[in-house]
Parts: sequence; structure tokens; C-alpha cells
Amino acid sequence: MDIQDFKSGIYKEGYEGQYFMPEKINHSFYWTDEIINELLEKASLKLGELNAFSRFVPDIDMFIMMHIYKEAIVSSRIEGTQTNIEDALIEEADVKPEKRDDRKEVINYVVAMNRAIEQLKELPLSNRLIKNTHKILLSSVRGERKSPGEFRISQNWIGGATLKDAVFIPPDHVELPELLSDLEFFINNSKINVPHLIKIAIAHYQFETIHPFQDGNGRVGRLLITLYLVSNGLLAKPLLYLSEFFEKNKTLYYDNLTFVRTKHDLKQWVRFFLTGIVQTAENAVNTLKKITDLKSRLEQVCMTRMGRRSKQSVELLHSLFSKPYLSVKDVQRFTGLSAKAANDLVSVFMREKILNEITGFQRNRIFVFSDYIQLF
Repeated sequence: MDIQDFKSGIYKEGYEGQYFMPEKINHSFYWTDEIINELLEKASLKLGELNAFSRFVPDIDMFIMMHIYKEAIVSSRIEGTQTNIEDALIEEADVKPEKRDDRKEVINYVVAMNRAIEQLKELPLSNRLIKNTHKILLSSVRGERKSPGEFRISQNWIGGATLKDAVFIPPDHVELPELLSDLEFFINNSKINVPHLIKIAIAHYQFETIHPFQDGNGRVGRLLITLYLVSNGLLAKPLLYLSEFFEKNKTLYYDNLTFVRTKHDLKQWVRFFLTGIVQTAENAVNTLKKITDLKSRLEQVCMTRMGRRSKQSVELLHSLFSKPYLSVKDVQRFTGLSAKAANDLVSVFMREKILNEITGFQRNRIFVFSDYIQLF
């Protein structure tokens, strides 16, 4: 099917209003749009550059967790969560009680992403895996009463207080089995000749339109993008997330999704999505370059200015890339030093402006690796 001829679906009568019934997508797509071709080429090149750089960087897994935390924070913020990176990375006991629910949502996102990446080694990117991921996302948080891990069995809606004043009403729940089966087949259909980046652009639109869960659809839909890129080898490591691009262009994001449904304009949605891939991959490469420069510079500081502490200094420095907020007890655990020696080492790191103390307390102090945090 020519993308230009795509008919997104029809409206059907449902309970207290019309719902949108999307057209199935498990078939081939083609296009003659030169802008799509140009963006597809750019996006593929940028992803290739990111993959090449990630393979070149030693200890790349050390840095991945911060990318996931940033994604978790931004994606949750789109849904109204107010957690910042400090609240997410310090221990729960050190977070203000009124912020702990928001923090839990972010932590769930991180766990869900990591677990899904692991499950991709054994499972295809399927409805089963998507439900498993959703269950973790909504565990012990505000959506825990909205059927975590299960597709909805009632009508939901977007915008407005009721169905009568809703901005958008997704398909009735009785339509979900057929629509979700079609989406799963499309995602895993290797017989249709559709480039992966076009395929996940269409799949993300379709998932958001189906809105299969009572809650958490946006977060799962954004996770789906990274999981698809990893499962199909477009990303060697989970280092690219579109939530920040979507948040910065929130109006365009929602408008372009809406225009597919109301104007059948799949072409413009694909252009927007590919632009997001290009910009996000560029940003990810730039961040990795800054991280490796920072790591190299501070390793030199540890080796030349820490004297007999140089070995433990390098051990601590490397640990900071995985845990940029830490206590003296954390330093003891990472280095094997006594409490006094760990305190002395922290003092040296503060003198060299590698660590800053953020509590102002004499006891139970927390230190932050500020230069690293600023990169995110």
C-alpha cells in the first residue's frame, strides 16, 4: 500500500459516543515521498554512528543505566510525574515522603525496561512481553488498580472528564484481540519489505491509537520503540529514547498522531518520527563523546594527583558512572576501604571538584558526581 493512500480507520457507535476503529496494518507499505527517503537515510546513518560509537566505548554498560534513568524520568514526566534525576538516583529513605510515589513510577520504568531487554533474548517482541512490561510499570503505584499486565476490558478515553467530552475514544475493548493480533504480526512479519524505522513508526502510531491498557499506554508505547530497535539489531545497546524529543515537541507529537486518524496523513507522522530518530541519535552520540572525554580526563587526575590512593580512586571513579549519588558507605563497598579511609578519599574527590556534598549534614551525607549528571 502507498502510504499516501492509507485510510486510518472509521468511527463506530459505542457506549455514550463514537469510538475510532483503526485499520489493520499487517501488510507492506511503500512511498514516493523524497523527504521520507532523505530522513530514512539520515536516521539509518545516525543509528549506525551511534552503534559504532557504543562498540568503541570501553565499559559502555557502565553508562547505559543513566540513559535509562533519564528516559524513565522524561517519559513519566509526560504523564504528569514530577520526579527529578536526584530523587530517582538517591535511596528511597532520603526522598521526601510526598515524592516517593513519583519516584516509584520512575524506578518501575527502569526495572521494566531492563527486564524487557532481558526477555527479548528468549521472547519475540510480542503481546505477552508487552503485558509483562506493563505489569512491572504499574506495580505498587497509582495505576495498580487498573489491571497491570492485562489488556483492558472496558472503554477508555483520552482528554475530557467523561466519554461525552473526550478528545479521543480508542476502539471498544471487544475489538482489541483482533487489532492487537494484527499489530503483533506486523511487528514480527519478516516477509513484508518495510524498513524497520518505518515499521516502528507505524507500529507506535497503531499502539497509541489502540490504547490497549486502562493506564500506562504512553509509557509502554514509548518503551516499545527502543525494544523494537534492540530486538531487530538496529541498536546494539539500549541507548536511544524518543521521550525527550516527544516532550520537547509535545504539541506536534499529539497533532501528528491525531492527523493520521482525522486526515489519514500517515506520511507526515512518519516524517516527524524519523526526524526524532535523527535528532535523538545525534544527541546520544554527543553525550557519549562527552562522557568518554570526562572519564578520560578524570582517570588522568586519579592517576597523577591521588598518590598512593590512585588505585582506589580509579575504582571509585568508575563506580560513579553507575551510581553518581552515593554515601561514604557506598564508597567503602566499592573500594573495600575502612570508614576513615573512605572519608579521606571522598574529601580528596571533593577537593578535586569531582564530588559535591548536597545535604549540608554532618552525618548521613550524600555526594553527587555533578559533572556527569549535567550531561543528562
